[in-house]
Amino acid sequence: MKVAILGCGHVGLELGRQLAARGHDPIGVRRSAEGVERIETAGFEGVRADVTDREALAAVPDVDAVVFAASSGGRGAEAAREVYVEGLRTAIEAVGEREDAPDRLVYTSSTGVHGDHDGDWVDEETPLEPTTEKTEVLAEAERIALELPPEYGVEGTVARYAGLYGPGRYRLERYLEGPVTEGYLNMVHRDDAAGAVRYLLTEDLARGEVVQVVDDEPASKWAFADWLAEECGVDRPPKQTKAERLADDDISEAGRRRILTSKRCSNGKLRDLGYEFAYPTFREGYRDAIERYSSH
Repeated sequence: MKVAILGCGHVGLELGRQLAARGHDPIGVRRSAEGVERIETAGFEGVRADVTDREALAAVPDVDAVVFAASSGGRGAEAAREVYVEGLRTAIEAVGEREDAPDRLVYTSSTGVHGDHDGDWVDEETPLEPTTEKTEVLAEAERIALELPPEYGVEGTVARYAGLYGPGRYRLERYLEGPVTEGYLNMVHRDDAAGAVRYLLTEDLARGEVVQVVDDEPASKWAFADWLAEECGVDRPPKQTKAERLADDDISEAGRRRILTSKRCSNGKLRDLGYEFAYPTFREGYRDAIERYSSH
């Protein structure tokens, strides 16, 4: 299978490595020369193109599947719209109109589209309630990913990621030093974020569907921080309630909404499809980071 990974960054590089290791043909796409170099260092083909530039996308060869994993770089809603909505639409149209169009597209979204559910469980059937401009953009992009590809004979899939962690993104100090604000963490290790998409593609699953990509155990932030401190052999960090955190004047409106958002994301559908996690919970996923921390 030949797979173009548009926006081949943190997760995309791992996806490419996993596909290549199983005999498939990944092609990573980045807009910078440095990005292409990282793709080639990871061991597979890199192409330089901007997902928002239709003419530039002509450099991407014909493929069997496209994974849209581009990032807006943590910028605001306007930048998110440019990448996730306009870029996604441009990419679908650009590859869909080809004589040899791909068979399917996977768009990587975020569980942020769920909004606040007061700590209750959410799954793929839960109505979306985005609470920020950026998550509203992500919800719109999900609709595009499912509704637009069929116009070109392509089937779309939405892989809805929980909070990503893994090499370079463990953020140990954030939890060990505190203060840690109450709430739930919905997480997935980078290797499983990539692994789930690889699995859906190679096993030909979830066409026209949404699949939540999250590990087995949403965790209380306080309990997670205490576990991490114990494993690292340090004192438990200070805690604060949501009300205490919200009393600070330095929080943006978007940040305030994030603090007030609480939910637990189910991976039941992904499990039912047969995916086996490399890191089923944070306990397995943080082991390497804890060992490195403890060895210093």
